[in-house]
Amino acid sequence: MATLYTQQSKNVTKTWFLMSLFFVIIIALGFFFSQYYGNSDILYFFVAFSIVMNITSYWYSDKIALKLNGAREIKREDNIELWNIVENLSITAGLPMPKLCIMDEPAPNAFATGRDKEHAVVAVTTGLLNILDKSELEGVIAHELSHIGNRDILLSTVVVVLVGFVSIVADMFLRSMFWGGGRDRDSGKAGALILIIGIILSILAPIFATLIHLAISRKREFLADASGALLTRYPDGLASALVKISQYPGKMRRANTATAHLFISNPLKGGAGKKVSNLWSTHPRVEERVQALLGK
Repeated sequence: MATLYTQQSKNVTKTWFLMSLFFVIIIALGFFFSQYYGNSDILYFFVAFSIVMNITSYWYSDKIALKLNGAREIKREDNIELWNIVENLSITAGLPMPKLCIMDEPAPNAFATGRDKEHAVVAVTTGLLNILDKSELEGVIAHELSHIGNRDILLSTVVVVLVGFVSIVADMFLRSMFWGGGRDRDSGKAGALILIIGIILSILAPIFATLIHLAISRKREFLADASGALLTRYPDGLASALVKISQYPGKMRRANTATAHLFISNPLKGGAGKKVSNLWSTHPRVEERVQALLGK
């Protein structure tokens, strides 16, 4: 019989599989570029540059996410009820108290960021605080703390960086087709084959990378929902909060694609009546999440 625990285990396994597949795509791109241009240093550059980008994202991703979304850090006296909820749930989860931020934004939403549990941040919008009751707010906070405890934020940040990296390199390769410079571009079947494979990879790699990014985001949302429900022992609170958040008619004023996947609900949605294909959404459908929480 499936339980929240088995769901967590399956999602973690699938996420690491997708991450491994993503790195294979990057190595494949570097290999074909190095073969096409006859320069093995290109492959080394791909690996080295991706490592540098990962290190950079590890140290500064939280600051970037907070800045992009206009989040300001608060102290206990600024919102005692919110602070106490976060503090109590952090103790229950065995996590250090994260920094707490508020975004001046009428759309209800929240996200967590940080490189690890010792350097974590939870940010909520003013709209979220206005529409949720205490049990619903506890459900949302538990969801975000679960992201921290499961180290989801670091994984998501790495994927975002790599998706951008692959897209940029693929675009550079396609543009280079017009400039020339390939070693075997006009010299035999081998060169033609490498050229064709390189073009195919350059076109498909950003698509695959984006699909992997979206899949990881969706799986991680289900995992955080499950972990949050276990933390509060009251899945109805989070389920009710998700329904209320989804019913907000507009999108966030400072919503952007770079950080959309971090939020508990897609901040780019155009209203409850505008449905986006589940394949291209960074979040699972609310109906699916509620059903999973309530065991329906």
